[in-house]
Amino acid sequence: MARGDLPATVINRGGVAAAAEHDGDSVNGHQFTNANGDVVLLVRNADGSNPHTVTIHVHQQVDGQSVASRAVAVPASSSKYFGPFPPGVYGSPVLVDADSAQLKLSTYQVPR
Repeated sequence: MARGDLPATVINRGGVAAAAEHDGDSVNGHQFTNANGDVVLLVRNADGSNPHTVTIHVHQQVDGQSVASRAVAVPASSSKYFGPFPPGVYGSPVLVDADSAQLKLSTYQVPR
């Protein structure tokens, strides 16, 4: 199967409702469009007891060598915001993996 799309909610001065959360898919992963690098990823860990890991893939190479993807633990019952994601480093779409459906992912676009 294909990676699940994480559509971005565009933030504005009038205020917006919280973006829809998507359960982490540990088999297929996720992706989001990142044309300008102005997307913020919110990851909420709904597990009250255990940390879980989100991995954000790095698209860039340095001297022909792949750069390791960024894996970050999200503590139990907490949230972390990630971004910005420069397209030259992370590409577009940005590829995201979650190790558990207990991770709830959503994205926000900050307009220029």
